[in-house]
Amino acid sequence: MEYSIVIISCYLIGSIPFGLILTRVFLKQDIRNIGSGNIGATNALRTGNKMIGYSTLILDITKAVIPVIYIKLNYSDYVFISSLSVFLGHVFPIWLKFKGGKGVATYVGILLSLKLFYGFIFIGSWLIIFLISKYSSLSSIVASLVLPIYLLLFVKNDFIFFAIMFVLILFTHRENVKRLKNNKESKTKIY
Repeated sequence: MEYSIVIISCYLIGSIPFGLILTRVFLKQDIRNIGSGNIGATNALRTGNKMIGYSTLILDITKAVIPVIYIKLNYSDYVFISSLSVFLGHVFPIWLKFKGGKGVATYVGILLSLKLFYGFIFIGSWLIIFLISKYSSLSSIVASLVLPIYLLLFVKNDFIFFAIMFVLILFTHRENVKRLKNNKESKTKIY
């Protein structure tokens, strides 16, 4: 019973579409009709309203931090399934016909909750690739690959979970990968 409650509650928390809510409330627009049509933080920045973009980022991180830390402290055996459930909630929200965000901000929240150092590895890798390329999508894919490689080489724990997360992030960025290959991906301004 606990297992089901953890999965469902974490999925539902993860499925809160903050990008959609914020653009509707403050801009009276549907974020799905802006930019890439994605509900996440990168597309929220494309609204032209940095406050909405950064608020979406913070809220998407927070919606992972709160449940994952709670589960980590109270039901530690379920921490990976809770992390996966929050992520899947963001990517496949029931409220939006299972068409959600790409999951990167939510993944950052998961990483920071599991181990701060994992979050720092991801954020550091993301920043380096972004400063070089200016592609948010490429930065997200590479940063999500760096962590399982690091774990495989140096830690030998938790590799499988983070390898699965890399595959999921690669899946959510499949259209970006096509655009990157065809040199049609748009660069992102984060400031």
